[in-house]
Order: sequence, then C-alpha cells, then structure tokens
Amino acid sequence: MLSAAISFSHAPLQAQETRTKIRISNSALSVTSLALLAAKEWRLFQERGLDPEIILMSPALTVPAMLSGDIDYFAGVGPGVVSASLSGMPFRAVWVSSDRVSYSLVAHPKFKTLQDLRGKKIGVTGSLGATNHVSLVIALEKLGIAPKEFNILALPPQEMLRSLESGYLDAASLNPPTLFMATKKNFPAILDIGSLVEMPGGGLTVLAKDIKAKPDEVKRVIRAMQGAKEIMRKSKEKSVELMTRILKMDQETAVGTYEVFLKTLSPDGIPSRAGMDNLVKSIQAQGRFVDKKPVFADLADDRLAREVAKELGYKVQ
Repeated sequence: MLSAAISFSHAPLQAQETRTKIRISNSALSVTSLALLAAKEWRLFQERGLDPEIILMSPALTVPAMLSGDIDYFAGVGPGVVSASLSGMPFRAVWVSSDRVSYSLVAHPKFKTLQDLRGKKIGVTGSLGATNHVSLVIALEKLGIAPKEFNILALPPQEMLRSLESGYLDAASLNPPTLFMATKKNFPAILDIGSLVEMPGGGLTVLAKDIKAKPDEVKRVIRAMQGAKEIMRKSKEKSVELMTRILKMDQETAVGTYEVFLKTLSPDGIPSRAGMDNLVKSIQAQGRFVDKKPVFADLADDRLAREVAKELGYKVQ
C-alpha cells in the first residue's frame, strides 16, 4: 500500500529510538497542510516525543492504509475521509487547522457587484458539487441570492486564470496563490467567500479505536500541530520563509497567501458542527450519501482537541 506514496521524511536519526514513530498521510504540499509541515520543520513533534514520517498519499489510498494499520493519521479533514465515515468506516476528525475556506470571487473589472454577474459565467475548480462550488453556493444562499441566477461552470485549476483573461469566464472562485495572480492582473475580488462559509481545511483524522487506545499520543500530535499554528499566527516571517522554501512560492505570493491564510485559522482547533455539516453538504451535492443524516459524533470527536485547548489556556465553551 505504501509503495504508492512518496515519503519526504528527513528526521535526524539520533535518539529516534526514544520517540514514538508515527506515520502521517498528507494528500499534497499545500497551504492547508502548513500546520503539519511547520510542526515537522520546527521540530514540534520531536519535542513531544514523536518521530513523524510524513507520506504524500491521496485520500483514496489513505483510507485502506489506515484501516490496515500502515498509516496512523491523516493530516486533513475533508471530503475523502468524511465520505468514508458516511459509508460506515470508523474515521473521526479530531482537530482542524482552518475553519474557513480561503476562496474569493474575482471578476472582470467591468463587473462591480454580484448583481452585475447575474446570468454571467462563473468558474469553479474541480467539479460541480466539489468544495469550491459548494462554498460559492453556500455563500450566495447566505446573501439571499439564488445560485441558479448564475451560469456556474467547472474548469481545471490551471485553466481558470487563462479563461478569465480570454473573456471565456466573467468571474471565478479562486484561492491562493491563483487568487493573487488574478488580482495582480487587475481582476478585483468582489466577494470574500471564506468570510461566509465555515468549513474545515487541514486538520487531523484518526480511527475511532485509536482515540480510545492511545489518547495521549493523539493529544501530543494535536499539541504539535496546534503549537505550529500558533507560531504561524504570531510570526509572519517564519511562515513566509516556510512557504517560500517548502511550497516554492515567491516572496510576494507567500506574503499575500499568509494574510489570507491567517483569516481562515481556527483559534483553538476544535472541530465544529457547522463545519462538518457543510462538508457533508458538499458531498451530498455530488449525489453521494444523499440518504444519510449523520450526527456530529458519526464524523468527529472533539474531546481531545477540547482537552488540549483547555490545557493551553484557550477559552473553551
């Protein structure tokens, strides 16, 4: 199973025998995985007695790998593992990095408001029913605007900016770094979708049995990633350096990405019911599991994140 993955673990060998070895699956080197990458790069896992191996692997491969015991953790809370939970598999989201999406709607300069875009073509990445599309739909509905008033089209991510420039699209829902490429080309942002849509991005998913069997280890993983997130919140310089080096962004794009990323971060990392509900909505919008009416406990377990948050001094309800 792991032969399909790409490992970039490079932890030092000294004293590894005194640490607990863990394998963490991550779907891509991206902004949503920054807390994981930072915790590894800044040795926060090691400080908590953990020896992490981070393995690049798609969620489709991660699900069976976790069930077989080849992978201990999935560094994310998203449609892939939530779909597995909806199918009855024992996965639970235990911590989130971000609780808001980072999409904004940018448009051709001749369009100043959402009303100007009625009947016009708006591009979303992925597919209709995927996170980008559903986030836009949720935002429009919150504003009291019917999504059917727009011609929403799904395009590959690499085609979005080109389609805006050619005039094929009148507007597009984008996230960093493409968002900054668009605004630099004078396509203004006319709607901050993230300010309206609560949905987890990045985080930690584990098997339900491991929450009971090794709560101390799970809490140490959460503490490392929560600690990394707090350093990122307080240090723009360290965060930008990480993004330029690991994510291969240029300085200007990294700074802009950091500013948007900062707005999406969940303060305490505790999974929310609203966020999980919106994830389910995004999955059901694709025609999957439409008969399911899951409760929060079917998808997430927030007890350990709450314990960590209280221990770190956060005000937790």
